[in-house]
Amino acid sequence: MSIQFLGMIGHRLASEIIAPSGPLFNKQYIADFARAHEDAGFDRILVGYWSDQPDGFLVTAHAAAHTSKVKFLLAHRPGFVSPTLAARKLATLDQLTDGRLAVHIISGGNDAEQRRDGDFLNKEERYARTDEFLEVLRTSLTSDQPFDHQGNLYQAEQAFSAVKPLQAQLPIYFGGSSPEAIAVAAKHADVFALWGEPLAGAAETVRTVRAAAARHGRQIGFNISFRPIIAATEKEAWEKAEYIRETARQKLLANGHDFGLPKPQSVGAERLFAAANEGDRLDKHLWTGIAKLVGGGYNSTSLVGTPDQVSDALLDYYNLGIESVLIRGFDPLNDALEYGKELIPLTREKVAARRIARSA
Repeated sequence: MSIQFLGMIGHRLASEIIAPSGPLFNKQYIADFARAHEDAGFDRILVGYWSDQPDGFLVTAHAAAHTSKVKFLLAHRPGFVSPTLAARKLATLDQLTDGRLAVHIISGGNDAEQRRDGDFLNKEERYARTDEFLEVLRTSLTSDQPFDHQGNLYQAEQAFSAVKPLQAQLPIYFGGSSPEAIAVAAKHADVFALWGEPLAGAAETVRTVRAAAARHGRQIGFNISFRPIIAATEKEAWEKAEYIRETARQKLLANGHDFGLPKPQSVGAERLFAAANEGDRLDKHLWTGIAKLVGGGYNSTSLVGTPDQVSDALLDYYNLGIESVLIRGFDPLNDALEYGKELIPLTREKVAARRIARSA
Protein backbone atom coordinates (compact mmCIF):
# COMPACT_ATOMS: atom_id res chain seq x y z
CA MET A 1 0.00 0.00 0.00
CA SER A 2 1.19 3.54 -0.74
CA ILE A 3 1.82 5.86 2.18
CA GLN A 4 -1.00 8.17 3.30
CA PHE A 5 -0.37 11.68 4.63
CA LEU A 6 -2.68 13.32 7.15
CA GLY A 7 -2.53 16.90 8.37
CA MET A 8 -4.43 18.81 11.03
CA ILE A 9 -6.33 22.06 10.79
CA GLY A 10 -7.42 24.50 13.47
CA HIS A 11 -9.99 27.28 13.64
CA ARG A 12 -7.44 30.09 14.08
CA LEU A 13 -3.70 30.55 13.81
CA ALA A 14 -1.96 29.34 17.00
CA SER A 15 0.78 26.95 18.03
CA GLU A 16 3.37 26.37 20.72
CA ILE A 17 5.42 29.19 19.22
CA ILE A 18 2.69 31.45 17.80
CA ALA A 19 0.32 33.31 20.08
CA PRO A 20 -3.35 33.05 19.04
CA SER A 21 -4.45 35.90 16.81
CA GLY A 22 -7.70 36.99 15.26
CA PRO A 23 -11.17 35.73 16.17
CA LEU A 24 -11.49 32.39 17.96
CA PHE A 25 -13.57 31.08 15.08
CA ASN A 26 -11.90 32.37 11.92
CA LYS A 27 -13.89 31.17 8.91
CA GLN A 28 -11.37 32.46 6.38
CA TYR A 29 -8.44 30.82 8.17
CA ILE A 30 -10.25 27.47 8.30
CA ALA A 31 -10.91 27.63 4.56
CA ASP A 32 -7.36 28.73 3.72
CA PHE A 33 -5.86 26.09 6.01
CA ALA A 34 -7.91 23.31 4.44
CA ARG A 35 -7.05 24.44 0.91
CA ALA A 36 -3.36 24.63 1.84
CA HIS A 37 -3.44 20.94 2.78
CA GLU A 38 -5.27 20.04 -0.40
CA ASP A 39 -2.78 22.00 -2.52
CA ALA A 40 0.14 20.37 -0.67
CA GLY A 41 -1.08 16.87 -1.53
CA PHE A 42 -2.34 15.66 1.85
CA ASP A 43 -4.76 12.74 1.75
CA ARG A 44 -6.77 13.65 4.85
CA ILE A 45 -6.90 16.33 7.55
CA LEU A 46 -7.78 15.93 11.23
CA VAL A 47 -10.25 18.24 12.94
CA GLY A 48 -9.58 17.96 16.67
CA TYR A 49 -11.79 17.97 19.76
CA TRP A 50 -11.38 20.14 22.85
CA SER A 51 -13.81 20.74 25.69
CA ASP A 52 -13.77 24.51 25.21
CA GLN A 53 -13.37 24.99 21.45
CA PRO A 54 -15.66 25.29 18.37
CA ASP A 55 -17.68 22.29 17.25
CA GLY A 56 -15.71 19.95 15.00
CA PHE A 57 -18.71 18.86 12.92
CA LEU A 58 -19.25 22.44 11.79
CA VAL A 59 -15.55 23.16 11.29
CA THR A 60 -15.34 20.06 9.07
CA ALA A 61 -18.43 21.05 7.09
CA HIS A 62 -17.00 24.53 6.47
CA ALA A 63 -13.58 23.19 5.46
CA ALA A 64 -15.16 20.63 3.14
CA ALA A 65 -17.20 23.34 1.43
CA HIS A 66 -13.94 25.05 0.42
CA THR A 67 -12.14 21.93 -0.85
CA SER A 68 -12.95 19.17 -3.31
CA LYS A 69 -10.45 16.32 -2.91
CA VAL A 70 -8.85 16.19 0.52
CA LYS A 71 -10.57 13.90 3.03
CA PHE A 72 -11.33 14.59 6.69
CA LEU A 73 -10.82 12.88 10.04
CA LEU A 74 -13.23 14.20 12.65
CA ALA A 75 -12.30 13.66 16.31
CA HIS A 76 -15.28 12.64 18.45
CA ARG A 77 -15.62 11.77 22.14
CA PRO A 78 -18.28 9.23 23.12
CA GLY A 79 -20.53 10.15 26.01
CA PHE A 80 -21.94 13.51 25.04
CA VAL A 81 -24.09 12.43 22.07
CA SER A 82 -26.00 9.14 21.94
CA PRO A 83 -24.50 6.66 19.45
CA THR A 84 -27.70 6.55 17.37
CA LEU A 85 -27.68 10.33 17.00
CA ALA A 86 -23.90 10.37 16.41
CA ALA A 87 -24.44 7.87 13.58
CA ARG A 88 -26.97 10.15 11.88
CA LYS A 89 -24.71 13.18 12.32
CA LEU A 90 -21.71 11.35 10.86
CA ALA A 91 -23.70 9.85 7.99
CA THR A 92 -25.12 13.27 7.15
CA LEU A 93 -21.66 14.83 7.23
CA ASP A 94 -20.28 12.07 5.01
CA GLN A 95 -23.03 12.80 2.49
CA LEU A 96 -22.29 16.53 2.74
CA THR A 97 -18.56 15.98 2.13
CA ASP A 98 -19.14 13.62 -0.82
CA GLY A 99 -17.81 10.59 1.05
CA ARG A 100 -14.66 12.24 2.41
CA LEU A 101 -15.20 11.59 6.13
CA ALA A 102 -13.62 9.32 8.74
CA VAL A 103 -14.07 9.52 12.51
CA HIS A 104 -11.36 9.43 15.16
CA ILE A 105 -12.81 8.13 18.43
CA ILE A 106 -11.22 9.57 21.60
CA SER A 107 -12.21 8.13 24.98
CA GLY A 108 -10.46 10.91 26.93
CA GLY A 109 -7.25 10.91 28.95
CA ASN A 110 -7.91 13.71 31.44
CA ASP A 111 -10.64 13.48 34.11
CA ALA A 112 -10.68 17.25 34.67
CA GLU A 113 -11.24 18.04 31.02
CA GLN A 114 -13.97 15.41 30.69
CA ARG A 115 -15.80 16.96 33.64
CA ARG A 116 -15.98 20.29 31.83
CA ASP A 117 -18.59 18.67 29.61
CA GLY A 118 -20.28 16.86 32.50
CA ASP A 119 -18.56 13.47 32.14
CA PHE A 120 -17.65 12.02 35.54
CA LEU A 121 -16.76 8.46 34.50
CA ASN A 122 -13.24 7.25 35.27
CA LYS A 123 -10.83 6.06 32.60
CA GLU A 124 -11.82 2.38 32.73
CA GLU A 125 -15.50 3.28 32.59
CA ARG A 126 -14.89 5.57 29.63
CA TYR A 127 -13.31 2.75 27.62
CA ALA A 128 -16.20 0.43 28.49
CA ARG A 129 -18.56 3.14 27.26
CA THR A 130 -16.54 3.56 24.06
CA ASP A 131 -16.77 -0.17 23.39
CA GLU A 132 -20.56 -0.15 23.63
CA PHE A 133 -20.83 3.20 21.81
CA LEU A 134 -18.94 1.85 18.81
CA GLU A 135 -21.05 -1.29 18.73
CA VAL A 136 -24.25 0.74 18.51
CA LEU A 137 -22.70 3.29 16.16
CA ARG A 138 -21.61 0.67 13.64
CA THR A 139 -25.01 -1.01 13.75
CA SER A 140 -26.76 2.31 13.22
CA LEU A 141 -24.53 3.15 10.26
CA THR A 142 -25.06 -0.18 8.52
CA SER A 143 -28.40 -1.71 9.53
CA ASP A 144 -31.18 -1.62 6.94
CA GLN A 145 -33.75 -2.53 9.57
CA PRO A 146 -34.71 -1.02 12.95
CA PHE A 147 -32.87 -2.68 15.84
CA ASP A 148 -33.07 -2.90 19.61
CA HIS A 149 -30.09 -2.51 21.93
CA GLN A 150 -30.05 -3.24 25.63
CA GLY A 151 -26.59 -2.63 27.04
CA ASN A 152 -25.00 -1.48 30.27
CA LEU A 153 -24.88 2.17 29.22
CA TYR A 154 -27.09 2.50 26.15
CA GLN A 155 -30.61 1.31 25.43
CA ALA A 156 -32.60 1.81 22.24
CA GLU A 157 -35.81 0.43 20.85
CA GLN A 158 -36.39 0.20 17.09
CA ALA A 159 -33.46 2.49 16.41
CA PHE A 160 -32.89 3.28 12.75
CA SER A 161 -30.94 5.77 10.67
CA ALA A 162 -32.53 6.46 7.29
CA VAL A 163 -29.42 8.40 6.25
CA LYS A 164 -26.33 6.27 5.62
CA PRO A 165 -22.75 7.26 4.82
CA LEU A 166 -22.02 7.77 1.15
CA GLN A 167 -19.08 5.40 1.61
CA ALA A 168 -19.69 1.68 1.94
CA GLN A 169 -18.02 1.89 5.36
CA LEU A 170 -17.14 4.95 7.40
CA PRO A 171 -13.48 4.48 8.53
CA ILE A 172 -12.94 4.45 12.30
CA TYR A 173 -9.61 5.61 13.74
CA PHE A 174 -8.77 4.94 17.37
CA GLY A 175 -5.78 5.50 19.66
CA GLY A 176 -4.54 4.75 23.15
CA SER A 177 -1.74 2.69 24.64
CA SER A 178 -3.48 1.22 27.70
CA PRO A 179 -4.71 -2.40 27.69
CA GLU A 180 -8.29 -1.08 27.76
CA ALA A 181 -7.66 1.05 24.68
CA ILE A 182 -6.02 -1.76 22.73
CA ALA A 183 -8.90 -4.10 23.57
CA VAL A 184 -11.42 -1.61 22.15
CA ALA A 185 -9.30 -0.89 19.07
CA ALA A 186 -8.93 -4.59 18.34
CA LYS A 187 -12.70 -4.98 18.14
CA HIS A 188 -13.69 -1.82 16.33
CA ALA A 189 -10.89 0.25 14.74
CA ASP A 190 -9.93 0.30 11.08
CA VAL A 191 -6.82 2.38 11.84
CA PHE A 192 -4.90 2.49 15.13
CA ALA A 193 -3.25 5.86 15.82
CA LEU A 194 0.10 6.18 17.62
CA TRP A 195 1.99 9.21 18.79
CA GLY A 196 5.55 9.56 17.51
CA GLU A 197 7.46 7.03 19.59
CA PRO A 198 10.96 5.70 18.91
CA LEU A 199 11.08 2.83 16.43
CA ALA A 200 11.36 0.09 19.05
CA GLY A 201 8.28 1.27 20.93
CA ALA A 202 6.28 1.73 17.74
CA ALA A 203 7.20 -1.78 16.58
CA GLU A 204 6.08 -3.20 19.92
CA THR A 205 2.73 -1.41 19.67
CA VAL A 206 2.16 -2.62 16.10
CA ARG A 207 2.81 -6.22 17.16
CA THR A 208 0.55 -5.96 20.22
CA VAL A 209 -2.37 -4.35 18.39
CA ARG A 210 -2.12 -6.70 15.41
CA ALA A 211 -2.23 -9.72 17.71
CA ALA A 212 -5.22 -8.31 19.61
CA ALA A 213 -7.11 -7.63 16.37
CA ALA A 214 -6.28 -11.09 15.02
CA ARG A 215 -8.02 -12.63 18.02
CA HIS A 216 -11.21 -11.06 16.67
CA GLY A 217 -10.45 -12.21 13.13
CA ARG A 218 -9.65 -8.66 12.08
CA GLN A 219 -6.85 -6.79 10.37
CA ILE A 220 -6.01 -3.22 11.30
CA GLY A 221 -4.04 -0.34 9.80
CA PHE A 222 -1.73 2.09 11.61
CA ASN A 223 -1.12 5.83 11.68
CA ILE A 224 1.67 7.67 13.51
CA SER A 225 2.00 11.39 14.27
CA PHE A 226 5.07 13.64 14.03
CA ARG A 227 5.94 17.33 13.95
CA PRO A 228 8.59 17.45 11.17
CA ILE A 229 11.20 20.20 11.28
CA ILE A 230 12.94 20.45 7.92
CA ALA A 231 15.55 22.74 6.38
CA ALA A 232 18.01 22.79 3.50
CA THR A 233 20.79 21.32 5.69
CA GLU A 234 20.76 19.14 8.77
CA LYS A 235 22.58 21.83 10.74
CA GLU A 236 19.92 24.39 9.86
CA ALA A 237 17.15 21.96 10.80
CA TRP A 238 18.59 21.38 14.27
CA GLU A 239 19.09 25.12 14.75
CA LYS A 240 15.44 25.56 13.82
CA ALA A 241 14.47 22.90 16.37
CA GLU A 242 16.38 24.68 19.12
CA TYR A 243 14.73 27.97 18.20
CA ILE A 244 11.31 26.28 18.43
CA ARG A 245 12.16 24.80 21.83
CA GLU A 246 13.32 28.09 23.30
CA THR A 247 10.37 30.03 21.89
CA ALA A 248 7.91 27.40 23.17
CA ARG A 249 9.64 27.37 26.59
CA GLN A 250 9.28 31.12 26.96
CA LYS A 251 5.66 31.02 25.82
CA LEU A 252 4.91 28.20 28.24
CA LEU A 253 6.46 30.10 31.15
CA ALA A 254 4.41 33.16 30.29
CA ASN A 255 1.06 31.48 29.64
CA GLY A 256 1.10 27.96 31.07
CA HIS A 257 -0.37 25.06 29.12
CA ASP A 258 -2.38 27.15 26.69
CA PHE A 259 -1.82 24.76 23.78
CA GLY A 260 -2.68 21.16 24.59
CA LEU A 261 -3.50 19.98 28.09
CA PRO A 262 -1.36 17.38 29.87
CA LYS A 263 -3.17 14.05 30.07
CA PRO A 264 -2.37 12.51 33.45
CA GLN A 265 -4.39 9.33 32.85
CA SER A 266 -2.92 8.68 29.38
CA VAL A 267 -0.53 5.74 29.00
CA GLY A 268 0.46 7.20 25.62
CA ALA A 269 1.54 10.41 27.32
CA GLU A 270 3.53 8.39 29.85
CA ARG A 271 5.29 6.53 27.03
CA LEU A 272 6.07 9.77 25.20
CA PHE A 273 7.43 11.41 28.35
CA ALA A 274 9.51 8.32 29.12
CA ALA A 275 11.01 8.51 25.64
CA ALA A 276 11.76 12.22 26.17
CA ASN A 277 13.60 11.35 29.39
CA GLU A 278 15.84 8.96 27.43
CA GLY A 279 17.28 11.93 25.58
CA ASP A 280 16.60 14.77 23.17
CA ARG A 281 17.68 12.84 20.08
CA LEU A 282 16.65 9.23 19.56
CA ASP A 283 17.02 6.84 16.63
CA LYS A 284 18.25 8.75 13.58
CA HIS A 285 16.25 11.97 13.60
CA LEU A 286 13.61 11.76 16.35
CA TRP A 287 13.60 14.83 18.61
CA THR A 288 11.74 14.96 21.94
CA GLY A 289 12.41 18.56 22.94
CA ILE A 290 8.80 19.77 22.85
CA ALA A 291 7.43 16.48 24.21
CA LYS A 292 9.48 16.96 27.36
CA LEU A 293 8.31 20.58 27.72
CA VAL A 294 4.63 19.55 27.67
CA GLY A 295 5.01 16.36 29.70
CA GLY A 296 4.22 14.12 26.74
CA GLY A 297 0.70 15.55 26.72
CA TYR A 298 -0.03 15.22 22.99
CA ASN A 299 1.62 14.44 19.66
CA SER A 300 4.70 16.57 20.18
CA THR A 301 7.73 14.60 18.92
CA SER A 302 9.55 15.74 15.81
CA LEU A 303 11.62 14.32 12.99
CA VAL A 304 14.43 16.76 12.29
CA GLY A 305 16.65 17.05 9.21
CA THR A 306 16.60 17.70 5.50
CA PRO A 307 13.54 16.54 3.55
CA ASP A 308 15.60 13.56 2.37
CA GLN A 309 16.58 12.60 5.93
CA VAL A 310 13.08 13.01 7.33
CA SER A 311 11.58 11.01 4.47
CA ASP A 312 14.08 8.21 5.23
CA ALA A 313 13.00 8.32 8.88
CA LEU A 314 9.34 8.07 7.85
CA LEU A 315 10.23 5.10 5.66
CA ASP A 316 11.64 3.31 8.72
CA TYR A 317 8.19 3.53 10.33
CA TYR A 318 6.52 2.51 7.06
CA ASN A 319 8.68 -0.61 7.10
CA LEU A 320 7.09 -1.52 10.45
CA GLY A 321 3.68 -1.63 8.76
CA ILE A 322 2.66 1.94 9.60
CA GLU A 323 1.31 3.05 6.25
CA SER A 324 -0.15 6.40 7.24
CA VAL A 325 1.42 9.37 8.99
CA LEU A 326 -0.01 12.57 10.44
CA ILE A 327 2.37 15.50 10.10
CA ARG A 328 1.84 19.04 11.36
CA GLY A 329 4.26 21.85 12.00
CA PHE A 330 4.90 24.53 14.56
CA ASP A 331 4.05 27.19 11.94
CA PRO A 332 0.92 25.29 10.96
CA LEU A 333 -0.23 26.70 7.62
CA ASN A 334 3.19 27.56 6.20
CA ASP A 335 4.66 24.22 7.28
CA ALA A 336 1.81 22.35 5.57
CA LEU A 337 2.69 24.08 2.31
CA GLU A 338 6.40 23.43 2.90
CA TYR A 339 5.79 19.70 3.43
CA GLY A 340 4.02 19.59 0.09
CA LYS A 341 7.01 20.96 -1.80
CA GLU A 342 9.48 18.18 -1.02
CA LEU A 343 8.74 15.95 1.97
CA ILE A 344 5.44 14.46 0.81
CA PRO A 345 6.36 13.81 -2.85
CA LEU A 346 9.84 12.57 -1.94
CA THR A 347 8.50 10.10 0.62
CA ARG A 348 5.89 8.84 -1.82
CA GLU A 349 8.60 8.32 -4.45
CA LYS A 350 10.68 6.28 -2.02
CA VAL A 351 7.71 4.15 -0.96
CA ALA A 352 6.83 3.49 -4.61
CA ALA A 353 10.44 2.54 -5.40
CA ARG A 354 10.50 0.21 -2.41
CA ARG A 355 7.31 -1.52 -3.53
CA ILE A 356 8.67 -1.97 -7.07
CA ALA A 357 11.93 -3.39 -5.72
CA ARG A 358 10.05 -5.86 -3.51
CA SER A 359 7.85 -7.06 -6.36
CA ALA A 360 10.76 -7.50 -8.79
